Amino acid sequence: MSDQKEYNRKLIEDFRANHGDGPFAGRPLLLLTTTGARSGQSRTTPMMYVPDGDRLLVIASNAGAPAHPDWYHNLVAHPQVAVEVGADSFGARAAVLEGEERQQQWDRIVASYPFFIEHQAKSTRQIPVIALEREAQ
Repeated sequence: MSDQKEYNRKLIEDFRANHGDGPFAGRPLLLLTTTGARSGQSRTTPMMYVPDGDRLLVIASNAGAPAHPDWYHNLVAHPQVAVEVGADSFGARAAVLEGEERQQQWDRIVASYPFFIEHQAKSTRQIPVIALEREAQ
């Protein structure tokens, strides 16, 4: 796990130094800062996103692991988050999509990024799709 933490630390550093213009395997990248569900501490995680109108969608695939990623538990407990995308930073509210809306967005996401199908196939849990909605200034 320390290798992943070190990778993320370097990715966050590079993202901030280059305003998100660094390489990420051709995928759009944002930094999501959540409040720890148990610790109450700020946690920043780099992740891919999918634009959806005024919202940004993030996918809690955890590469198909059996458990949701820590950041997912954090935003469920504390839906007020901070987002950095490109040179833009803003507060947002996270909402886990459900039902038909989740399915429609999932279908759209896997059409563009089929590796998420592989992630879902590895896990018995339904991979959550989360909408990040910018807060009014």
